[in-house]
Amino acid sequence: MRSIRNGAVLAVAAATALTLAACGSSSSGGAGSGSASNSGASAVTLTWWNNATADPLKGVWASVAGSYHTAHPKVAFQIDPIQNEQFTTKIPLALQSGSPPDIYQQWGGGQEATQVKSGKVMNITKLVAPWIGQLGSAAEGWQVNGQQYGIPYDLHMVGFWYRKDLFSKAGIASPPATMTELNADVTKLKAAHIVPIAVGSKDRWPDAFWWEYFALRDCSSTVLKASMKAINLSNPCFLKAGEDLQAFMKTKPFQPGFLGTASQQGAGSSAGMVANGKAAMELQGDWDPGVMSALSTDKSLNSKLGWFPFPAVTGGAGAPTTLLGGGDGFSCTTGATAACADFLKYIDSAPVQKKLVGANVGLPANPAAASALTDPTLRQILAYSHASPYIQNYFDIAFPTNVGQAVDNAVADFFAGQGTPQTIITTVNQAASTS
Repeated sequence: MRSIRNGAVLAVAAATALTLAACGSSSSGGAGSGSASNSGASAVTLTWWNNATADPLKGVWASVAGSYHTAHPKVAFQIDPIQNEQFTTKIPLALQSGSPPDIYQQWGGGQEATQVKSGKVMNITKLVAPWIGQLGSAAEGWQVNGQQYGIPYDLHMVGFWYRKDLFSKAGIASPPATMTELNADVTKLKAAHIVPIAVGSKDRWPDAFWWEYFALRDCSSTVLKASMKAINLSNPCFLKAGEDLQAFMKTKPFQPGFLGTASQQGAGSSAGMVANGKAAMELQGDWDPGVMSALSTDKSLNSKLGWFPFPAVTGGAGAPTTLLGGGDGFSCTTGATAACADFLKYIDSAPVQKKLVGANVGLPANPAAASALTDPTLRQILAYSHASPYIQNYFDIAFPTNVGQAVDNAVADFFAGQGTPQTIITTVNQAASTS
């Protein structure tokens, strides 16, 4: 589905609660063996907030909860599907309350570290120690000071998804490798009366992908790492990133009215535009085909989609193979029982991971499930990620929550014509001084 970004929050809709106290789904693999399996354990219903508001992931999670319940009859689930953008406000409020959910969507990084300060996020280090090693370094992004407060279930990489048929119609033989080539392709697509690039600026976080990728191309990985640690964007390369983005936007590559376009909700969203052939490409994560499939009736859509990394920027100090990425995961709160951590173990088991791969959720967090990736484009992305010298976590997740929100808001304001490349830097650094 989609990893959350800290953007403008849509009006909160009532969440649909599904109580899975007696689902009969059969498990395709062992469902864990923690304390939840003990016959003497008390019955518990775990409230689970996730972002699966639509199939196929919504159905997968229902099946996974049902399978776990079948193997552990004393553990039931109340699933509350919540729209991505609502987590920005709902999670902090829930952690301040006396009754947060037992399990909730987690993206790690500085955002998780901010949540840990509430005292409501469970330290699951000892509970997951026997098996966490199978995830390799992937789990490190969900640690705070070396302690495990969350577990990833998938990994994501951001790049361009494009329509092969529309590229061909515009006379584009191959994806662009440089910004010069991308600019030329934008011109060709316009000449063919095709919207070159769709962007869902209404949700704000998609705008940030653009500025962040220019930063990855203009800044060396050494500078990026140091800047993330210092929570400071004073290096001149970040200003250059804004200037390069400004120059690109002057070519008007996006659809008319992009500021009012949602990213993933409805056929008119940016994902829907690409899915329905109304735009040639979109800068998004590897979850995009899964989102698009729910927004189009085209059964052959996947065969029409291709992927390419963000192009190289002339004069940039960053390696052209550096990637922007992240992942989705879950945390348990302190009121949950050990069954919560055991359920997270089940989610990361190879059988469940393969189910998630089959639902086009993302790249598996557990390498044991990589063989389930049959889509050639996703296999391409996985191989590219393995070859990448550095993968930078989304800035709004890498930074503390308020600083991450400042990144998204400053870039979104910039897209709306409010501010300059320097404004982005100033806004973020000011937020960091108060974090």
